[in-house]
Amino acid sequence: MSPNKPYIYTAEDLYEKLTGKPDFILLDVRNEKEFHNFAVEGPGFIPYINIPYYDFIEDIEASVAKIPAGQKIRVVCSKENSAKFVSEQLLANGFTDVGYLKDGIVSWGNMLTPHKLTPTKSPYKLYQIIRPGKASCSYMLIVGKEAAVFDPSANIQFYQDFAKKQGATIVKTFETHRQADYIAGSILLHKTIGAEVMVMTPDFAGADFPYTPLENGQTLALTGGPEIKVIHTPGHTLGSTSYFIDGKFLLTGDTIFIQSAGRPDLGGKSEEWSRILYLTLMVTLRDIDDNVLILPGHYTSWNEANADLVFCAPLGELKKTNIAFHFVHEGKFAEFIQENLRPQPEVYAEIRRINAGWLNVELEEQNIMDLGKNECGASNYGKVGVSAESARHKD
Repeated sequence: MSPNKPYIYTAEDLYEKLTGKPDFILLDVRNEKEFHNFAVEGPGFIPYINIPYYDFIEDIEASVAKIPAGQKIRVVCSKENSAKFVSEQLLANGFTDVGYLKDGIVSWGNMLTPHKLTPTKSPYKLYQIIRPGKASCSYMLIVGKEAAVFDPSANIQFYQDFAKKQGATIVKTFETHRQADYIAGSILLHKTIGAEVMVMTPDFAGADFPYTPLENGQTLALTGGPEIKVIHTPGHTLGSTSYFIDGKFLLTGDTIFIQSAGRPDLGGKSEEWSRILYLTLMVTLRDIDDNVLILPGHYTSWNEANADLVFCAPLGELKKTNIAFHFVHEGKFAEFIQENLRPQPEVYAEIRRINAGWLNVELEEQNIMDLGKNECGASNYGKVGVSAESARHKD
């Protein structure tokens, strides 16, 4: 690396470093509002500071003085150019190891990383595909030359490339519900490669794209693959659906997470849907074996990941540790929901329209709408720390 030329790193490079022991300082040069609304989060500790780009323009010496000397610096901005400029300024002012994020924070927001869930000798492959920038999880099931994706993001090129590396083609996509926090990839995969979109009708009635309606209790399968059972699990939305794969894995979407449950207020009927969600958790999930592995659509923090950096847990364990299972009756559950909801972002209404095929926006605008951590849980990321035991005895 030339001492006068900054290093260019990718979102994938950044994630790989964050899974280990980062040896650099991450410098974010976006404005303070953008920084606080959406920042890089990963499983590893990282020194992370914010000095806006315009501070460097107005007073380069004072801005440089705020950065610990002699450290490796990796710079982040919105699109790339500001980070490149700041990187060059740091190199010109005594720093020797400086890099900037290719394509800016948007690339981090769209980056996907796969984690295999099935053992080597399994007749099929199931992957959890984590999107750190959105704190969300999609899934890919591969059987021979066929693949199915559950809750894909708009980064459809990743799914196509990943399936191709496994010698497969995506033939179906499954949606657990009509997403509000991110632009879903199912419509795009249908338009691009003709993948069949599988959904529960209550969330997609009148949608302006072709889909195959699913029914509660229905079973499907890829050619030669394990059974995929459709389980209607309403509450987050009226059409929320979980997919039971091979009697071992339950993909729950936003119905149940590792620490909490999905927010039931997106339809403007929080009290009514809270009761529906409560019954889903306490009745529908009651008869599922405690050894079944729950695979959620979102997570709150990396503390929920296991040693393999996968977000999953046996249902029996969640019944003991997940606060959503520990209320003496539905009234207390509804109170918890109300106390742990932040206002949903205004953009969610537009994203829901996009995911029904009713609204089309340009790619750059999609990236702006899609940026930011999800707000789909019945938690404000602070009160979720209440213990299950205290919730059980809450007055």
